Amino acid sequence: MAYLGPRLGLSRIFVPGVSVSRLFGSVGMDDMGLVVSRSPLERLKFDNFALRKLPLDPSEDPGVRLVKGACFSRVKPQPLTDPRFVAVSHEALTLLGLDGEEVANDPLGAEYLSGSKVMPGSEPAAHCYCGHQFGQFAGQLGDGAACYLGEVKVGRWEIQVKGAGLTPYSRQADGRKVLRSSIREFLCSEAMFFLGVPTTRAGSVVTSDSRVIRDIYYSGNPRHERCSVVLRIAPTFLRFGSFEIFKQADEFTGRQGPSYGRDEIRGQMMDYVIEMFYPEIQQNYPDRVERNVAFFREVMLRTARLVAQWQCVGFCHGVLNTDNMSILGLTLDYGPYGFMDRFDPDFICNASDNSGRYSYQAQPAICKWNLVKLAEALAPELPPDRAKAVMDEYLGLFNGFYLENMRKKLGLLKKEEPEDEILITELLKTMHNTGADFTNTFRSLSQISCSAEAESEEEEDHVKQATDLLLEQCASLEELKAANKPTMDPRELAMLLSMAQSNPALFQMISDRMTLARQLDRLNRLKDLMETSQEMLKAKHAEEWTQWIKCYRKRLARELEAQSDVQAVQEERVRVMDSSNPRVVLRNYIAQNAIEAAENGDFSEVRISCAVAHLVLFFFFILIFRYPMSVFFLFFFDCCTSW
Repeated sequence: MAYLGPRLGLSRIFVPGVSVSRLFGSVGMDDMGLVVSRSPLERLKFDNFALRKLPLDPSEDPGVRLVKGACFSRVKPQPLTDPRFVAVSHEALTLLGLDGEEVANDPLGAEYLSGSKVMPGSEPAAHCYCGHQFGQFAGQLGDGAACYLGEVKVGRWEIQVKGAGLTPYSRQADGRKVLRSSIREFLCSEAMFFLGVPTTRAGSVVTSDSRVIRDIYYSGNPRHERCSVVLRIAPTFLRFGSFEIFKQADEFTGRQGPSYGRDEIRGQMMDYVIEMFYPEIQQNYPDRVERNVAFFREVMLRTARLVAQWQCVGFCHGVLNTDNMSILGLTLDYGPYGFMDRFDPDFICNASDNSGRYSYQAQPAICKWNLVKLAEALAPELPPDRAKAVMDEYLGLFNGFYLENMRKKLGLLKKEEPEDEILITELLKTMHNTGADFTNTFRSLSQISCSAEAESEEEEDHVKQATDLLLEQCASLEELKAANKPTMDPRELAMLLSMAQSNPALFQMISDRMTLARQLDRLNRLKDLMETSQEMLKAKHAEEWTQWIKCYRKRLARELEAQSDVQAVQEERVRVMDSSNPRVVLRNYIAQNAIEAAENGDFSEVRISCAVAHLVLFFFFILIFRYPMSVFFLFFFDCCTSW
């Protein structure tokens, strides 16, 4: 339905003698022997249902303003100077019935997909929503840079361009995005899709000769950067914050939603979302209250599943405000995201998140908090007592999804044992203590051998080999010292410690005990590291990994109990583990290399990074369906040469 995880079928993987990028094209008039100059984007058929079903802002004034009683405002995208493609995602464009190669070579392609030129049938608009940002209600936010273009009939996909200029919701900004942020969103949208994580998609990145001034590091040294636009694709971009436009005045900030008191619009929005995107719920629940409860429970379930998947690939969103939470359970709005390198439960990818509110380990709890705010926004259509009963299920569902994914990552397929949770916890603890690389460590686990009946000498050899394997992923002494250095100035830390004891009320106003505890933990770790040597550290790491590996191998041995074909079980374990533990994720340096090359006019790094993201999924099918590796290399060659 709305799930945007991998849907690549066998027939779409490889056809001998046919370019993979051409497998997804639609037959146009050119194929029938007719000479035409029409852009493939002009052949898109739109049915802009959201604009017909939801209230439109009657004003079309171009300025920033408070928009009352409306869900969308019509806008006019602002053209770019000399727009041109940086990259296109062939896979994403096939959702719209488009051939990526044809679009990339279309003289009008970059103009249409940057909003510089409006496609026939497109009705540009900006969505009005509110949000809780860092725990505080911010009032009206809305699409400050994004622009809804319409809903393409093929598959019913909403498309929007991000960075197309001013809207009524731009606030103090200019409605533009630059090359670095556009490339980051493009690459991560596609990387997440190919990792199997529900996400919005990105069809293309366009850059231009138009420029805006940005101060990248907020250092007082602004520079001119190229205006760029990313094409985003999803069934809908409605979010939790879409329903917060009806919020009464907030007791802390005093702000209220622009459509407070317009309860009939809330009902319209719920009818639209459920009828369009949850039709089975609309069909199965004739009672309105029961329908709304079932809808909220499904949103809760999808959100729990989504954040469990984030945790299992080491992804940190960075800005989990309610306005960045999809009503369909998709990963939405890629800003200061990050994939972990060394495992750190306190990993923070957003430099402005001083308190760690949106840290890696906080994500499940923050998503729950956001769901509670959604429930409040849906009342009285959703009775509060019924919402609370649904939310009581969240933790159990999240844990279930998380353990299901983690068992696959560890190859625990035949049995579910209560001790599995302890085994996983101890693995993560050992990874943290040793500074092990998150992605590479999990990828290495499939190389750990398993035997039902092992001699003691052989057992020691196997454990030593596994320990040596995982020690390769551990951090050096200097790396651990750098990782554990407190981020807070020592004088500030001492002041806060004193204040926490002498004036708790004032302390609560400027900090919190969790932040202080994290800083003290880092300080204690750093103190221990300063008193050790590299040799001592390696010995300690080896001891910790040896202890865990012994427990892991015992658990793997129990997988083989009562199995007639041990080799088949072993092969299945490795296959599932390698398909669950990616070899490649979008590490920050990969995105940064692509950005720096693109800013110097070389777009090849962006295109290669996108091709590698495609290969993550393709290699999964090689593993699952056991295609010959020659198919893999042919696909890679096609991805890299389709430009």
